[in-house]
Amino acid sequence: MPKITIIGNTSWGKTLGNLLGDKGAAVKLWARSEAEAEEANQGQCSYSSTSHIGEALSEADLVIWAVPSQKLRENVSQASDYLTNSMLLMSAAKGLEANSGKRMSQVLAEEIARSLRGQICVLSGPNLAMEIAQGLPAASVIAAQNIALAERARELMESPKFFLSTSDDVIGVELGGALKNIIALGAGMIDGLGLGDNAKGAFIAWGWAEVVSLGISLGARAGTFYGLSGLGDLIATCSSALSRNHYVGYELAKGRSLAEITASMPHVAEGVATTAAAHQLAKNQGLRLPIINLIYGILFEGLPPTQALIEFRGIAANSH
Repeated sequence: MPKITIIGNTSWGKTLGNLLGDKGAAVKLWARSEAEAEEANQGQCSYSSTSHIGEALSEADLVIWAVPSQKLRENVSQASDYLTNSMLLMSAAKGLEANSGKRMSQVLAEEIARSLRGQICVLSGPNLAMEIAQGLPAASVIAAQNIALAERARELMESPKFFLSTSDDVIGVELGGALKNIIALGAGMIDGLGLGDNAKGAFIAWGWAEVVSLGISLGARAGTFYGLSGLGDLIATCSSALSRNHYVGYELAKGRSLAEITASMPHVAEGVATTAAAHQLAKNQGLRLPIINLIYGILFEGLPPTQALIEFRGIAANSH
């Protein structure tokens, strides 16, 4: 029986815990407090919880970090002393570190022993946690520099309703999962402004072209952005009522402040911090990305969401 540890008492962490526990794995979830662990253990779930990191990681075959991207570094650091060469180390977080612009696998690598870096893989795709928790089918990608390692992780995780493919384009898989959240913020704004599906479709197409350009400049393969971890995740996040990033964009367009919206949410909308990171990465790469610049301006520079309508014609004129 495989032993899997999940770091993160998040909705995604708990969903993965139940998914893998139902598959027959022995799953332990690490919660930050004893109270959280006790509460989880009293519920009906397919995993056990503990607040002791050493206990959670003991003899694990696969360790999954299902935490907000801005908390990954801290959580990996807390676990690092208990990691061994026999463990596969997976990031299931979608985002870029705000202050550094680094992908999650890069953050993970910096916080573990050098000898363990070859064990890193990432999970990404259209995987809205609530749908998977309801038993609805989903498909995602596991990427690792060593495709054999990705295949090992796939065998541990795949189940009848959770289909997994593998890739060796770690950069593309991570960037697709992270950057699509920026476009979802904009799609939410378009919906909140009542501009219609035609405008939203055009906006998504222009925005995704920018994402692909930025991804290629950072070393990703273009084709990856048209697979599950790119286009598949983009469609789900830009259209679903379950999307946190779409919700934030929608509420901004309705006149609420970013601080008010995020304070009222029980979960993190990853696209906010990722927009800041992507804006800086684009500058570093010398790229002009008007959609990403527009979202950045609305989030961080006080531009009104109605600016999206004002700039629509200009973006269209320059997109030919």
